[in-house]
Amino acid sequence: MEANTRSTGRLPAAFLTPGSSSFMDFLSDHQPELLPGKRQLPPTQGVIEAPHGTTIVAVTFPGGVVLAGDRRATMGNIIAQRDIEKVFPADEYSAVGIAGTAGLAVEMVKLFQLELEHFEKVEGAQLSLEGKANRLSTMIRSNLGMAMQGLAVVPLFAGYDVDREKGRIFSYDVTGGRSEESGYAATGSGSIFARGAMKKLFREDLTEEQATTLVVQALYDAADDDSATGGPDVARRIYPIVTVITEDGFRRLTDEESSGIARSILERRLEQPDGPRAALL
Repeated sequence: MEANTRSTGRLPAAFLTPGSSSFMDFLSDHQPELLPGKRQLPPTQGVIEAPHGTTIVAVTFPGGVVLAGDRRATMGNIIAQRDIEKVFPADEYSAVGIAGTAGLAVEMVKLFQLELEHFEKVEGAQLSLEGKANRLSTMIRSNLGMAMQGLAVVPLFAGYDVDREKGRIFSYDVTGGRSEESGYAATGSGSIFARGAMKKLFREDLTEEQATTLVVQALYDAADDDSATGGPDVARRIYPIVTVITEDGFRRLTDEESSGIARSILERRLEQPDGPRAALL
């Protein structure tokens, strides 16, 4: 809804009427066509071809959580984009990693960011991490119609719970079903391979440095077996996006930090191509 103040110099009544602290409810009441799940698609034959993003992984460690994603987006058998960003901060203490239809997923993340900011401004307090996870679940559920036409969005949500003082991970299905994961999680086409790597390497007492190495290693293993997942691209200087969320808030590793981790994994793999993966940590 546009706030056109040229004629009267006043905001429309919709902006001044007290209502829900949910920005999604506000849009549903005044301009529902702006919601991703409310748009009408033209009739199509078969599944719509659109860029898809994979793979997202997350690992908890004492003091926080790490959320990371590869950089490749595919459209069928074609690489649609090599350097797409799939991990975004939701607010100061949480982040979202997107898998599925890239365009819709990015739009959903932006709406989710606005939803949390709107709630905080109206209520004067932040949602709990559980509440944020529930809000995201509702948004995914509203996209079910699109998902049935092949435009699914399946994110991974992670954050630092300031009440419980620990990192937590939430995964979703296309219907908005939410599950809290213990220790580690993965979503996207390469998730089965990434999860296998994390299952072998995960420990409860990981340091932050070991946790960041673990997620990059998991993405490397996923890329080794899944063509839709992009591994570290040294030639183009494209490396996974790695974020860390602790009591100090959200932090994204710099390109130099991410490339350092990726290069160390590549060097060790060259030294021990068939060696034990546990040695990488």
